Amino acid sequence: MRRSLTPLGETEMEILHHVWELEEASVADVRERMLEYREVAYTTVMTIMKNLADKKFLKYRKEGLSYIYSAAINPDEVRGNLVHEIVDKVFKGSTKDLVQALVNKENLTAKEREEIKNLIDNLED
Repeated sequence: MRRSLTPLGETEMEILHHVWELEEASVADVRERMLEYREVAYTTVMTIMKNLADKKFLKYRKEGLSYIYSAAINPDEVRGNLVHEIVDKVFKGSTKDLVQALVNKENLTAKEREEIKNLIDNLED
């Protein structure tokens, strides 16, 4: 059995991204977007969205017969927590090693390199 590096699986992240982009979404809304690039059962999307609510990543309200989901945690906070877990598990807590791995392994354009340099230069102490 493969263990994930984060508490979220690939499809869970995919669904979270759709809900974040839509701000509020029903299961049908998310499935409709996913069907644009792959086949997925309604019940699969429903189960994963319920699991994301159980894990406190999504919240929901009942509207007629449907449940309308939205983010329970700010997307930037989720991303930050996931990156922190990867830094701890993969890079033994070294942010520098993570950045070095990204810079060395990615095919960065000159513009992207410049943007990264500017981000670092503009960090407040």
